[in-house]
Amino acid sequence: MPPSVQAGAMTHAIFRVARLHRMLAAQLLRRVGLHPGQELVMMQLWDLGPQRQADLVRLLGSDAATMTRTIRRLEHAGFVRRHPCATDRRAFIIEPTTASLALRRQVEEVWAELESSVADSLTPDQQTEAIDALTRIERSLAHATTRHASAEQ
Repeated sequence: MPPSVQAGAMTHAIFRVARLHRMLAAQLLRRVGLHPGQELVMMQLWDLGPQRQADLVRLLGSDAATMTRTIRRLEHAGFVRRHPCATDRRAFIIEPTTASLALRRQVEEVWAELESSVADSLTPDQQTEAIDALTRIERSLAHATTRHASAEQ
């Protein structure tokens, strides 16, 4: 490890793992015509049904601009349909298309392959420990993000 990152060994490890995970996800998703993150939107729509775009932002921890681009790309590919909300004309409802339903099985297979690539070298107990550690790290980062956002205001 370069001396300049030794003081941030945990951060460096997270960066490396996240980069490789995203790279593998991109390779696997390319086979089904999706980019990383798009499958998460589709999974939410398949599992929960049509959603307001704002709700997808909240559910996925995204930002509005990124979600707008993602929805636009999925709509262009024919996987989602967008229409104004009947009760709030400022909001849009996003729903999966029939074409996306054929994609679901492929996305589930990609997701299973990605999970296998991540977890197969770990015992079930190690997988549980890793998930617990990552959950604690996520909470810590979420807290720090909120704290820093408040300080900026």
